[in-house]
Amino acid sequence: MTTENNKRYILFHCEVNFLKRIGVLTSGGDAPGMNAAIRAVVRKAIYHEKEVYGIYYGYQGLIEGKIERMDVGSVGDIIHRGGTILYSARSKQFMTDEGKQKAIEQLKEYRIDGIIVIGGDGTLRGAEELTNLGVDVIGIPATIDNDVPGFDYTIGFDTSLNTIIDAIDKIRDTATSHERTYVIEVMGRDAGDLALYAGLAGGAESIIIPEKELDFSEVVSRLRRGHERGKKHSIIILAEGVGDGITYSKKIEEATSLETRVTVLGYIQRGGSPTAADRVLASRLGARAVDLLLKGETGKVVGIKNNEITALDFEVAFHRKRELNEQMFRVALELSI
Repeated sequence: MTTENNKRYILFHCEVNFLKRIGVLTSGGDAPGMNAAIRAVVRKAIYHEKEVYGIYYGYQGLIEGKIERMDVGSVGDIIHRGGTILYSARSKQFMTDEGKQKAIEQLKEYRIDGIIVIGGDGTLRGAEELTNLGVDVIGIPATIDNDVPGFDYTIGFDTSLNTIIDAIDKIRDTATSHERTYVIEVMGRDAGDLALYAGLAGGAESIIIPEKELDFSEVVSRLRRGHERGKKHSIIILAEGVGDGITYSKKIEEATSLETRVTVLGYIQRGGSPTAADRVLASRLGARAVDLLLKGETGKVVGIKNNEITALDFEVAFHRKRELNEQMFRVALELSI
């Protein structure tokens, strides 16, 4: 089916308010709260007497037709669970024109009128491409990295942040006991939000993030000043987008002669039961996404800004520059003297 025919098909559906079946998928890296979002989508759609189809294994599953109808029972007892019951996968095939056309053919085969896509930056950009091919799509940002432009928080960020803080508290206990400096490497890709928020909440001496270049000599000076006034242990938070913790810890030990250890938190940051904040956010976004589809709106990503649920066109969201919270960064610097 050509792109023009795709568009005419979808436009016809919208003009006669013909939406009867909604698909939902999760893709990319998992994030705590995805299940809560799936639950909200399914229950909201059924409340409005629409059929809901779960698309398993993300875009790859869409291409392969791994699609099953869902009911209220399908999403029972999942709001508190991490991960995603629809599973996730990364699909190189979807990146090709042929792959996208196969995905659209599967939507036609199952007579799905619109889909809700839950995931991070790469997943939502894939959703934008489907929109450009005439598919009705609403995106929901779910990623621990908190790197989707235009919104304050993404689903999963709060849970991951709390996981990191819990780890910092535990590591500080052993750092104090052995009078050591610890470098803690956290996730975030090219975004420093996890490191910044965790560093501020965890009382880190230094926070190293991609958005703000902190001279290594300043990190060393902070450690020495603390040591001179009797502080025998320190915590440094390093965002993975800056470099690896092992290399950074060796540099610190060589420059200061302070006993230094490194902890790479890794995938523990993605798991666990979502916090109340993530469950509430996911539920609100899932319900709003269904509302938008029922109103005939498409090509939008729905998120939270200033505690209000809002929707942005894909092209608007992805052409915005992601902004660091400068005020928070200044506070973190001032408090880590």
